[in-house]
Amino acid sequence: MDAHSRGRADEIDPADQWVLNPRTGNYELRLNHSGTESSSPSGPPNPAAGRGESRVAVPAQRSRRTTGGGRDGGDGGDRTPPAARRGGKPRKSRRKKALLWTGGVMAFVVVAGSAGAYALYRKFNGNLATVDVGDAGSKSVAADGPLNILIIGTDKRTGEGNEGYGDKGSTGHADTNILFHVSADRTNATAMSIPRDLITDVPDCTTKQADGSEKSIPGSQNVRFNVSLGQEGRDPGCTMRTVKEITGLSVDHFMMVDFNAVKTLSTAVGGVTVCLDKAVKDPDSHLDLPAGESTIQGEDALAFVRTRHSFGNQSDLDRIKVQQQFIGSMIRRMKSDDTLTDPAKLFKLADAATKALTVDSGIGSIKKLTSLAQELGRIDTKNITFVTMPVKDNPAEPTPVTVVVDPQKSQQLFSMMRSDTSLTEVKKKEQAAKDKQQAVLQGSRAEAADIRVDVLNGGGITGAAAETVTWLQGEQGVTGATNKANAPAKIDRTTLAYAPEQADQARALADIMGLPATALKQGTAGSEGLQPMVLTLGADFEGAGVPVTGPAKAPEDIQRASADKAECAK
Repeated sequence: MDAHSRGRADEIDPADQWVLNPRTGNYELRLNHSGTESSSPSGPPNPAAGRGESRVAVPAQRSRRTTGGGRDGGDGGDRTPPAARRGGKPRKSRRKKALLWTGGVMAFVVVAGSAGAYALYRKFNGNLATVDVGDAGSKSVAADGPLNILIIGTDKRTGEGNEGYGDKGSTGHADTNILFHVSADRTNATAMSIPRDLITDVPDCTTKQADGSEKSIPGSQNVRFNVSLGQEGRDPGCTMRTVKEITGLSVDHFMMVDFNAVKTLSTAVGGVTVCLDKAVKDPDSHLDLPAGESTIQGEDALAFVRTRHSFGNQSDLDRIKVQQQFIGSMIRRMKSDDTLTDPAKLFKLADAATKALTVDSGIGSIKKLTSLAQELGRIDTKNITFVTMPVKDNPAEPTPVTVVVDPQKSQQLFSMMRSDTSLTEVKKKEQAAKDKQQAVLQGSRAEAADIRVDVLNGGGITGAAAETVTWLQGEQGVTGATNKANAPAKIDRTTLAYAPEQADQARALADIMGLPATALKQGTAGSEGLQPMVLTLGADFEGAGVPVTGPAKAPEDIQRASADKAECAK
């Protein structure tokens, strides 16, 4: 696939086929293909009916021929979207909750997850744009462990009326950024906003060009975060690498939208309800709303998320709070009204979303995005927490207009995310699962001299394995520690793999290293302890003697909001 390309339809499941029922005029999805083959006048090829088949009715399109100048331009026709399931009522599905945290950007996944949607794969795949970010992301859709997805809202001015917002000639920078961390057990998520005016270093990155060639772009020091995209030809892979440089978290995938997405998606859901503490009439963004609640869409919605001079101290940090409010409100709107059960609304939203969305090639098809949605569909809205990366005024500026990372609070938050520590309260049964994991630390401990462990470096500190082995042998009495140099691949979190009969050694080493229970990975029985344990140092490793365990609570005074609660912008 090209570096920048549209999705292809060749990943449609051939088993998901349709046939026209001449008695009803509806297409019917048949999931059992034991019958003989036939064809219909229009639509994809379909198998004939067979016994025991599952069918879903979809109205056939009615062709309306027109001549030049007619009211029905082009191909015309009744473009009725897939109808409800047999029996008149759509069946409720957990997939309908999937990825609502993006405020509708991923709404098409909901459509793709419903039984009447397979005939739309070709259309939606054709809408979807992808970018090959190379090794910046993950090729896996449903990987074990936590998932990190970078949501990027660009300031690209394409589209009717958008040239009035800021720099008319902008190539599109990383204007709005949210790192969405999904827990390994898929029970909770942390959505961390990254200020566009954060001063940071952008690392070297290699981008794939449209002709298949590669271009190496040198890094930049002490620049705004937003130039990690667009500047010097940087693609979203460069932004993903910048996020990892700052947080120590590897980004698996990205999803990117521009100004048009805010307008089209807010309109597709029938408007988004927002609340203002006071009336706003902003001459720059042209936002004109009264105090209290208003339902906005289109140009008003874009003005709302772009306004910065009418809220708080007129900084980008206060605008971030407004954007979080907008996304949370759209999530609640989609879950509270009939959007997810109305085929016409859902089709409109899905079509708008796929046209607005650009993703990495690792999730660059409707089929892959549907798999991702199934992974995330279990997250309850109340367990999604919005936070803003802890920052402080840039001390290098006499009158600060930019910010820098708060070294203490940010590292505490990053460490929580790396150790997969939730910022929300989860259900008791979900907490019980974590308690079960914690139980692995309960039991006897081996003597330090009896611990046998191979140490590998899978983090970012050069010589970390050698340093750790020297420390373990010289200061902790673990004479059975061996330096095995670099791991096959870099990892985010430190792990300790051990056999069941080595549990006492694992607990002892966890105490010495300050490892959390989640770092311990018990293998299968049968090794009889003949092989040493394997300690792989990850990006969360900060040095020999520094505990790896994430903090038990969030840093004090960080900005946070819950996706299931409405707030008024001030």
